[in-house]
Amino acid sequence: MRAIQYTGFGGGAASLKYVENPVPLLGKNEVLVKVEAASINPADWKIQKGMLRPFLPKFPCIPVTDVAGEVAEVGSSVREFKVGDKVLCRLNFGKGGGLAEYVVASESKIAARPAGVSAADAAGLPISGLTALQALMSIGTKFDGTCRGADILVTAASGGVGTYAGLGADEVLGYKTPEGLALTSPSGRKYDYVINTTDASRWSALRPSLSGRGRVVDVTPNPGNYVASVLTRKKISMLAQVSLGKEHMRFLLELVAEGKLRTVVDRRHPFEKAAEAWERSMAGHATGKIIVEM
Repeated sequence: MRAIQYTGFGGGAASLKYVENPVPLLGKNEVLVKVEAASINPADWKIQKGMLRPFLPKFPCIPVTDVAGEVAEVGSSVREFKVGDKVLCRLNFGKGGGLAEYVVASESKIAARPAGVSAADAAGLPISGLTALQALMSIGTKFDGTCRGADILVTAASGGVGTYAGLGADEVLGYKTPEGLALTSPSGRKYDYVINTTDASRWSALRPSLSGRGRVVDVTPNPGNYVASVLTRKKISMLAQVSLGKEHMRFLLELVAEGKLRTVVDRRHPFEKAAEAWERSMAGHATGKIIVEM
């Protein structure tokens, strides 16, 4: 099978190399998936830059964890899926493997893709969609129509996590405008919650925007905000790792199928131009998800 890998830390898109690898073997509880689309997340290239050094990754590394495709083979103990099923997979964070024609995933990391949900729309969901969902759940958001009103600011709302969390916003702040730079509402309201999705935002800049009982949920915490989370007695809390799983992926897929949620796709890149997708993500100016299609 064709795959893309890198063999050392750093190098960016230039270090991505096309290789021919054997199709991976699957265990009894695993599923072999023919990849149709994969989405690149900032964590993918941050790992390449050494974010988890010296622990991860293992070289050579085939990056990317979020893929959608079609079941090609199932292990002897797999009961939920069969050959031909359309699915969404969240691969192991430290192992990756998504930039390849085939991936192997545990049955517990796979969700069926409803009819009408494209591979590209599904592939954007695992990391970005689950992070947005977990952030909203952490501030008490319910999805049954019983949630009380609250004023919520989502920073970097044009990014992958931000688009899922902020779609349908009542107000939009351009980050280069005076209001955007100051994180102030055009209507003068203070925010009950800030969901911070950029590591460029500091607690000192976020604090003036909060109401008396307001607090910040930081999904891309920087060292300064870690310190602030201790000093401010939970006025700012960290959400550095997604703990949601398969059932929540199913929930997001159902929302997409029902037209209640959508994946904003920045650009679609063919597999042959995956390096351009990698560069686009590293540049930090994408609006929504960056997709690589097989």
